[in-house]
Order: sequence, then structure tokens, then C-alpha cells
Amino acid sequence: MAAASRVLPPLSFNTFRRSKIFQSCPLQKKDMACFFFAIQKHSCNLKLSYMKSAWDFSLHCASRAFISVGPSETENVQSTSKPEDGGEDFERELQELFDEVKAMITMGNKQDAEDLLRANYGAVEERMNAGSRGMEEAALIDVIALGFMALGDLKIVASLLGMLTEVVDSLTDDERLLDPVLVHMGSMYSTMGKFDKSVLKYQRAIDIMEKKYGKNSVFLVTPYLGMAKSLGSSGKATEAIEFYNRAITILESSRGVESEDLIVPLFGLGNILIQEGKAMEAETPFLRILNIYTKLYGEYDGRVGMAMCSLAHVKCALGNADEAIRLYRNALRVIKDSNYMAMDDRTMEKIRIYLAELLHLVGRGKEGRELLEECLLITRRAEGKEKSRGKEHPSSVTHMINLATSLLHSKNYPEAEHLLRTSLQIMAKTVKPDDQSITFPMLRLAVTLYHLRHDEEAEQLALEALRIRKNAFGKDSLPVAEALDCLVSIQARLKTDNEMLLEHLKWMLRIQEKEFGCESEEVLETLKKMAFYLDKLGRKPEKLSLQKRLSVLRMKFKQRIRY
Repeated sequence: MAAASRVLPPLSFNTFRRSKIFQSCPLQKKDMACFFFAIQKHSCNLKLSYMKSAWDFSLHCASRAFISVGPSETENVQSTSKPEDGGEDFERELQELFDEVKAMITMGNKQDAEDLLRANYGAVEERMNAGSRGMEEAALIDVIALGFMALGDLKIVASLLGMLTEVVDSLTDDERLLDPVLVHMGSMYSTMGKFDKSVLKYQRAIDIMEKKYGKNSVFLVTPYLGMAKSLGSSGKATEAIEFYNRAITILESSRGVESEDLIVPLFGLGNILIQEGKAMEAETPFLRILNIYTKLYGEYDGRVGMAMCSLAHVKCALGNADEAIRLYRNALRVIKDSNYMAMDDRTMEKIRIYLAELLHLVGRGKEGRELLEECLLITRRAEGKEKSRGKEHPSSVTHMINLATSLLHSKNYPEAEHLLRTSLQIMAKTVKPDDQSITFPMLRLAVTLYHLRHDEEAEQLALEALRIRKNAFGKDSLPVAEALDCLVSIQARLKTDNEMLLEHLKWMLRIQEKEFGCESEEVLETLKKMAFYLDKLGRKPEKLSLQKRLSVLRMKFKQRIRY
């Protein structure tokens, strides 16, 4: 079930973690007492129109073409250099192979594409076994690897890249087709998460191209952007920012400061600045994106709406909630009115949930619930169409849990209980009894029943969630700690043995120290509970030792701790 992989922790009774979108933001002074299912990462890249497809590295790059970084499709600029004798035929054959494989995959004939790629792989392998390991072999392996990458067969891609590396490492930098092959290798290694290898390939390609065309050539934009992405993914933000700025400078001088081609590097730069906590600096590139799209397509174009969403994210990070809410609302209106995407599109769904979360954070829960109800209604309509075609997609569960979470926050426990029981019934039909995804509505229902003073049933649900999570994630995992937190609160009111409650808290503390550090707020709250039960059990020496830690944490968080 899709919801199983897109979930957030359940409600806790005492300590509520803040949404990551608001970290390092003045808004976080007010805790948000609910989390929304399916919001794990808050980033600006909401399926923007200029995101590249698997085939955007056209083989024309081998003919010195520049692959456009514009918003829609790749645009091939004609070669500025003539091929060497015989090279034109070889490049044409490579392009024909590339186009044929691409067409097969696009039409859904994946098996035919795989057969064609394997046949070519056999041919090039024979040539290499015979001792031929030149640029032609490298270029052919490159095309085969790109084909298998599009098919999603990463295992054979890894093998082909290893073979290709052996060949290109033996070639000199003056080989005519070497730099585009290296760019493709950098891209494939990046896709596979092997960023160090990606950086090496991009760096060699850049060195070659800078010598051939100069450091201000538009041909450098593609490898610069690839290098920036790989560096950013490997934690080298400063270097990544430098390459994004290089690409922007080249495009500004060659295409103009309001060119649509600037969107991709501006977007990458803005995102990495946000990740580095530099929201004020990130505002500039996202404002530029919004202005470029507005000038080119008008203020009512869907792309303008998507750019507003990115800017809204920045406003959140800067602590300007009202402006972020205004931008999100305007974005939803523009995207809807322009028919840029369907109302049940996953991107539209994410935007509505982001906005609902923000509204809850600033105390406008009623408006947030209206959005969540809209999500549920739209999803149910889409599910109705699927059911009429004989398909069962219980994606409404996500929105029922979100809405129930909001109702919990507003203390509307009966309606929350109804939604959570319904979601559990649906999930029971679609996932296995021990599937970890079922524990999310299970724990929320336990919280609801606790507030309704149905403690026995709440305890059984919390115990079952704990058992499932322990088996699924391991006994020392964060999901287990969250289940323990819920269970302890319920069992405390059931007057469960204090020794057992203390053992649960020690277990929870061990996990929290590992996950959040020994001086986190989560640890502070757990230590307070432990001190309470140690006092009830008359274990004063242990309590005294604990109080020393609490005293230190009290100074850190400026909290008054009473016993």
C-alpha cells in the first residue's frame, strides 16, 4: 500500500516533534500537536515542469550538441565541429540505436529493447575480447548502459559502468567523443547514488571541455549542473553552489538574464541554499524563477503556480507564515484555474497537505481541516472511478488519518475515532496483519480512545502496535520508542506496575539517546517521567543521579522542573 511508505510518527501524549519544514524558523516557538500522514520531506521540488526525464541525455551530445536546460523538452543545438573521417557514419549508427531503443521503451516494448541491447552488448564484448578497447567500444557501451538505465536494470548498468571505466581510463583526453560519454557516466553514477564516482567523471569531462571550448562555453552547462547535483548529494554544498553559479553566469551571458534556461540552475541553487539553512539567500533564486515564468507565460499559468509553491517554502523557513499561506493559496488557485494538472494529481495533493499543516501550526486548524476534507473528497471520487474499472486503491486512508489527526488536535474525539476505525478496516483488507503501515492509524486510535477513557482497548492497540513495530524495525528503533511513549501514557492511568512502566521508560530513553542525542528535549521529557516513577518506588539514589542530568538539561532549555 502506497501509504505505508509515506508516513509520519503517531501522536505522542506529551512531546510533539515539530515538522521539519519549520525547523530553524521563528514559527516553531508554537508546537504543532499533530502530524500529517504522508509528509516526510518538505522540499521545493514539487514535480516542476522542467524536471528532466530519463532520456534527456540525447546522444546528439556526442556531436557537440548542447542539451538545453529549459523547462519542457531537450533542445539540441547543432554541432560546432565537423566529425573526423568515418566518424559521421559511426555516430549516425549510434544515434539510430539509441533512438530505436528509446522508441521501444516508450511504446512499452521493453523486452524487445532489452533483446536489442543484449545483442549489441554481445557484439561489443566480442570486440573487446579480441583486444579492441577504443573510443568506439566506449561509445557503444555508453549507449547500452543508457538503455538499461531507462529499463531500470541497475545491476547490469553497474557492470557496464565498470567495464566502461576500464576503457575510458585508458583513453587520452583528445578522443573526440570522450567528454559526452564521461558526462553520461557521471549522470548514471549519480542516479545510482555513487556520487564520488559521479564527481570524478564529471570533473574529467569538465577539464576536457574547458580546454576545448573555454570556461564560458554554453556546452559546460550540462556537466556543471550534473557536478553540482552530485556534490550537493554528497554533502559538499559549498562546491555545489559554486557550480550552480557558474552555470547561471554562462546562461545569463549567452541566453539573457530572463531566459527560461535559467530555471533549472536557479532551482537547484535555491534548494541547496534551503538545505543549508540559508533561507534568506534562497529567496532570490526562487523569486527569479517566479518572475521569469510570469513574464514568459503570464501570471495565470500553472508554472507560475508551481514557482509560488517554491517561494512559499522559503517564506516558511524565514518565519513569514502569513505570506507563505497567501502564496500557497494563490498557487492552488492558479494551478486549478489553468488546468495545469488534475485535481487528484499527487503534486496537488502534496501542496494541499503542506498548506493544511502550515495552517494548523499557526492555529488556523479549521481552515486546515477544510483542505484535508477536500483531499479526502477528491481522492474518494478518484477511487470511485478506479472501482468502476475493477481496481481497488484505498488511497483515501491517508487523508482519513490526516483528518482524524486534525480532529484529535481540536479535541473532536468521536469523529476522529470513526475515521480511524474506518481506515483500519480498509487497511485490514489490503495489507497483511503484521504490516508496519497499519500501526500508524492503530496508534492514533489508541490516542483517541485514551482521551475517550476507553483505556483497556487503547492499551491493546498500543501493545499490538509495539509488537508489530518491534518485529518490523527492531527493538531499538525510533518507531518502537514512539509506540512505547503511547503505551506508557495509557498504562499509567490503568495503574500498571510501576516497575514495568520504569522499564518501558528506560527502553525508550535508550532509543532516544541514540536517535536524538543525550541532551535532546525528547530525552528531557523521558527523564522527568523516570524521576517520577523512581520517587514512587522509593529508589532515591537513582533519582538523585537522574536529577543531576535534569539540572543540566533544565539550564539548556530554560525549563523549570518540579517533582
